[in-house]
Amino acid sequence: MALDDLKSAVPDYAKDLKLNLGSVIGNAESTALLTQQQLWGTVLACAIASRSPKVLREMEPEAKANLSAEAYTAAKSAAAIMGMNNVFYRTRHLLSDPEYGNLRAGLRMNVIGNPGVDKVDFELWSLAVSAINGCGMCLDSHEQVLRKAGVERETIQEAVKIASVLQAVGAVLDAEAVLAE
Repeated sequence: MALDDLKSAVPDYAKDLKLNLGSVIGNAESTALLTQQQLWGTVLACAIASRSPKVLREMEPEAKANLSAEAYTAAKSAAAIMGMNNVFYRTRHLLSDPEYGNLRAGLRMNVIGNPGVDKVDFELWSLAVSAINGCGMCLDSHEQVLRKAGVERETIQEAVKIASVLQAVGAVLDAEAVLAE
């Protein structure tokens, strides 16, 4: 199992990450809060967003096995579009000149309107990727859409927990790879 391989690669000094990895992906609480599609789409989108080759290599096959072809593509699309949007909207938010917010974005974002899967799932994946990329404006936007769709805070938080753990595991494993060189 790829999850076990990833957990075993986490060094002892990051034991909390190893434990959290098992609790956010491989336990009953996650599956009670997230559907299988939501869980594995979040894992795949966040593995991509983490930019960690090890995390992506270990998590992608399991995600692919647990997602339909449409959901697999949509999760990758969420990581791709949010990679662009998070930089763009985070920059708009951070610039002190509010007039940038009045300018037309001029960026194609068609996949957000037609992701090929349930809109709630795509929004959840977009929110999780936005957490990794640190875009408060996008986090607020996706959280509001999810809450209006009736998604509970606990479900939203579960996706963010997956994002935070995968990001941290990726950072640790990539650092260890560099230190081992």
